[in-house]
Amino acid sequence: MKEYLKYLKGDRVIWIITLLMLAFSLVSVYSFVPILVKTAGGTPFKYLFKHFTYVVLAFLAMFWLHKKDPKYFFQISKFGYYLSICILIFTFFFGVKVNDAGRWVQIPFVGLTFQASDFAKLALILTISRLLVVKKDLLNQWRGGLGTLIFPIVVICGLILKDNFSTSALLFLICFILLFVGKVPFLKLLSIVGGCIALLLVVIGLHVLAPKLELLPRFDTWMHRIGSMSDGENELVANAQAMNAKLAIYNGGVFGQGVGDGKLKEYLPEAYADFYYSSYVEEFGSISSVILVFLYLILLYRIFQIGLQSASMFETYLCIGIGVLLLTQASVNMLVCTGIFPVTGQNMPLLAMGGSALIMTCVALGLVQSIANKKNKGKEEHSVGQTDTIENELNSTNGSREN
Repeated sequence: MKEYLKYLKGDRVIWIITLLMLAFSLVSVYSFVPILVKTAGGTPFKYLFKHFTYVVLAFLAMFWLHKKDPKYFFQISKFGYYLSICILIFTFFFGVKVNDAGRWVQIPFVGLTFQASDFAKLALILTISRLLVVKKDLLNQWRGGLGTLIFPIVVICGLILKDNFSTSALLFLICFILLFVGKVPFLKLLSIVGGCIALLLVVIGLHVLAPKLELLPRFDTWMHRIGSMSDGENELVANAQAMNAKLAIYNGGVFGQGVGDGKLKEYLPEAYADFYYSSYVEEFGSISSVILVFLYLILLYRIFQIGLQSASMFETYLCIGIGVLLLTQASVNMLVCTGIFPVTGQNMPLLAMGGSALIMTCVALGLVQSIANKKNKGKEEHSVGQTDTIENELNSTNGSREN
């Protein structure tokens, strides 16, 4: 194992957890796709091969990025922000619709799709991390300071909101945490939250008054999902997938039903993605679910540790943003499956089937590993310098004695 890990620089714990999860995802996805075979056709092996392709691409992206200097991420963050806006606008008009949501962009010639918001999330975290450094002396004023941070948040979250409220809300929460860590005055943060809520209410009002504009085409779906949580009688009929998710967790027990032996996964529309946690507990049990949570917490701890030990504030903000992003996605998937949150589309990082989500998660981890690699190189150079100094002192001492 050590022979292969020597080629993987940065934090070895993150590498081990990432590789373990990617390998395990091949087993779980192959086991969880029967519902997809029923609804979309094909064979389990077809989807396994497709997922394996994405796993390889994701690992290669992470490996390539972890060897780069983090200073380049600072420089290209602006380009990434503008590119994400272009992709989101393109998706707004020409996106491929799945479940009445136009979140996907079709890649020409290869027949694959990717979710535009997956790229936009990381691009926005990079942008906010850079602006917190550039505008650090102007965070107490709106014009030329805090306003330049709020604008990209409103633009990106607003473009995502149309078809994906949960992702937009989570991304706003992550940005809010970054602003808080970046020492934006608390009253300013409250003003930002109040302003964004007011803007959202205006958009909802316009949608209700002029539904033909289709400002929020999934608004009725959101209200239905929220309402089904509070209406227990209606939940049994209208929100059967949430009920099946909780039953799958119950059916898993302590040790699970075994790989491939889960039954309720065949009735969950997104057993391999949005309801991954339910399928996982059904087949691997509650003990394995505790281990899974523990692995995510270790991953979060290592990412935060790398960020907090960095001498660059940009790198610190970036690691915090990426760590919170991964944790919130995993947490929401678990909370949805246990019935605490309404049904929404957040899959399990590194485990669920999904091309763009998996690749962008590994890209984000590649950025973190690049920062860790830079830190380790600094330690090695410092250690070599100290060794050279000691050797020089010993040589000079020996020379003095000979004289």
